[in-house]
Amino acid sequence: MSPATPPDDVDSALRGAAPNRVRAALRDGDPLPGGCGFAGFLTDPPDRESPVLVRDALGRQPLFVERDALDPETDRRPTDPGAWDFDRGACDDPKSVPAGSVVSAAGTERVWRLPDSEPTADREVALSAVDDAVTGALDDLASSVRSAGRGEEGGGDLAVAFSGGVDSGLVAAAVPEAPCYVAGFEGSHDVAAARDAADAMGRDLRVVEITHDDLTRAVRSVAAATGRRNPMDVAIAVPLYLTAEAAAADGFDRLAVGQGADELFGGYSKVVDPAEDPRVDADTVRGARTETVRTLPDQLARDVLALRAAGVEPSTPLLDDRVVAAALALPDDLLVDGDERKVALRRVAAGRVPESVSTADKKAVQYGTYVSRELDRLARRAGYKRRMDDHVGKYVEALCSEEKPAGEGRN
Repeated sequence: MSPATPPDDVDSALRGAAPNRVRAALRDGDPLPGGCGFAGFLTDPPDRESPVLVRDALGRQPLFVERDALDPETDRRPTDPGAWDFDRGACDDPKSVPAGSVVSAAGTERVWRLPDSEPTADREVALSAVDDAVTGALDDLASSVRSAGRGEEGGGDLAVAFSGGVDSGLVAAAVPEAPCYVAGFEGSHDVAAARDAADAMGRDLRVVEITHDDLTRAVRSVAAATGRRNPMDVAIAVPLYLTAEAAAADGFDRLAVGQGADELFGGYSKVVDPAEDPRVDADTVRGARTETVRTLPDQLARDVLALRAAGVEPSTPLLDDRVVAAALALPDDLLVDGDERKVALRRVAAGRVPESVSTADKKAVQYGTYVSRELDRLARRAGYKRRMDDHVGKYVEALCSEEKPAGEGRN
């Protein structure tokens, strides 16, 4: 990816929003000004004398700056040409711009924080708000496909990452001409669930069957793109990367994903009984949900960079500002009700997707695709036994070094 710093005659270089919308958000301190996030270089910001770098409150667009440009003792400024980029690989020593921040020669300032919304007391009002927000975001996605100009048969320039759950089911239902893609090892839960859901929805599904060679290759690519080598991040990003790679090879340059729904709508098991769950500090459902939302900037930086490295631009309709605002106002029982999670989203999905899809259980992608299992298997074959501390992490490090582990390539 070429450096994103604009030449002198360019007003601003932003991804995700027009300069005027970002200026208004900066002037008003509005964390949810519309759209699906923004980041980049903004000249002539309101109430500031110099250009700035900006990144939205949820960090939906990654942005990096050279570490030395943040040092006030140097002559380099973070907004100088070559001092920042959307691609971390374009920087010599990249530091991520914090979500919700403005960076300038004066330093880093936190400007936007997600609203601490009170729960909507009326259950039907809360559900209606989510319905309206999801409808608007998905209608915008469908309109973007129609305007792409490639005709109905090809589904425009967009494909859908499809795991058979309610999140990707909703996204796929909005763009019925777009092909659906799923990646996983043979026999994996995600491939089976996606096949069942695609049959129920009458959709074209393209299965990317991962092999060990695919896995080792993708691990290297993901690590290079994201700068991360820990097994959890790698195992999450690899299926996304391979799904996107297949869609790009078929000529699609955008991939619609259901990212953000688990965090916003209470999809994690740790939000069900947070007072008894050591994985969260909160003791309420909404508090636990807030903790998961705060993990999104770090997760999205990983996922967006992996998808771009595979050759596609992600579309994230369930992270639209309207959806975020409506989700943050949900009461506890529309997040979790007994053992049911993502209650509001499932209610909104009813009638849009088959019941088997709206009620489907979901496994974490690293487990549902068998990627974590097979990484462990390859690590042990290469001599990294489970009795070793962080044996898979050591294997990933070896994969990403110049020398291949001894066991690589054995299927």
